[in-house]
Amino acid sequence: MQFIKEKQNRVFIFLAAFFLTNAVVAEFMGVKIFSLEDTFGWSKHTFHLFGQDITGFSLTCGVILWPFVFVFTDIINEYFGTRGVRFLSFIAAAMIAYTYLMLNLAIHVAPADWWIHTSQYGPDFDFSHAYNAVFGQGNNIIVGSLIAFMIGQITDVYIFHWVKKRTGEKYIWLRSTGSTFISQFVDSYVVLFYAFYFAYRGTNQQWPLKLVLAVGTVNYIYKFIMAFALTPLIYVIHGAIERYLGHDLAKRLKDEAARADD
Repeated sequence: MQFIKEKQNRVFIFLAAFFLTNAVVAEFMGVKIFSLEDTFGWSKHTFHLFGQDITGFSLTCGVILWPFVFVFTDIINEYFGTRGVRFLSFIAAAMIAYTYLMLNLAIHVAPADWWIHTSQYGPDFDFSHAYNAVFGQGNNIIVGSLIAFMIGQITDVYIFHWVKKRTGEKYIWLRSTGSTFISQFVDSYVVLFYAFYFAYRGTNQQWPLKLVLAVGTVNYIYKFIMAFALTPLIYVIHGAIERYLGHDLAKRLKDEAARADD
């Protein structure tokens, strides 16, 4: 196929596949909460924020992948413009929603009797209960995550384009890392606000607003550090794409993306 033979199409397919895979897998991983300090054997620091004491970094495993989603958002934006990012963002949101519909279907089908207690962990381990407990939790988090993802993507695209219009081809780190700093800030609070404050309003499960702000701030500190740490990766990916496409084709794609966004 001629479409597959063209280098820019191959690059877009690769970027799109990596972007979508990370977005979907991050949602699956996100049901586990991990301790950053215990993982590396560090001592825990207590954060005093908004009148709340938050001890250590207790983070959803989704944060391992989400920084890569935002990095690839900026790479796609660089070569294929805001239309390319919006197109993939809507597909990602639809695929995340689809995966959870299918998971809920899988949860509600009747398990085979012989399968339930075939675990290597012993006859008392219930595979069906474990499956439902892991994949059936946190519907509010799912909705909140989708809302935060879309708002974060829109913010990232706008900031990236705004900076690039004023700096041109210079300062890749500024438009990429800067847009990620701001979009991750929005993402950190929106998901918690919806999942634990808005969705449970009027019930005893509703988090105080100060707790939402405190936990969101701790999460953002981690995401801020990760966004900064991943800055060299942006240059590595840029360099690989430039070498693969060649200077002339890479420049044409970036120019076309910039004109389409004006």
